[in-house]
Amino acid sequence: MSIDIGLEDKQRDASAKALNVLLAETYALYMKTHGYHWNVTGPRFNSLHNMFETQYRELWEALDVIAERIRALGHFAPGSSEEMLAEATIKPDNGIPDAEDMISNLARGHEAVSRAAKAGTKIAAENGDTVTEDLMTQRADVAEKTAWMLRASN
Repeated sequence: MSIDIGLEDKQRDASAKALNVLLAETYALYMKTHGYHWNVTGPRFNSLHNMFETQYRELWEALDVIAERIRALGHFAPGSSEEMLAEATIKPDNGIPDAEDMISNLARGHEAVSRAAKAGTKIAAENGDTVTEDLMTQRADVAEKTAWMLRASN
């Protein structure tokens, strides 16, 4: 069945590609944050363990919203971790960093998500895709606020 949402195929394609990048960064950050939640140690264990849980739960919800927007544009969302991580600049750690490095790594990760969202905002705006533009703006807002909170806690 054809899609008639006021966007041409190439406009939907451009938005879907930008959303795939955002999905990749969000998924990579989700995995890192969840791992840190499990493995954080030290005198700030309880506060960081709880903060990381709040963050990975929010990222998990965001993954669903992003993937569903890709589907609404008529594209399939990546179906495997390998596919999702292919576009990510956020890389996994080798080993378990200490708590302070976890905080710094996560702040940088949220900044990467913000950059991906802002790049996607421009693409969506250029293609008249206000729904994707709004989603991207919301993701940048959450990422920047979370990065600020992480930097403030370090």
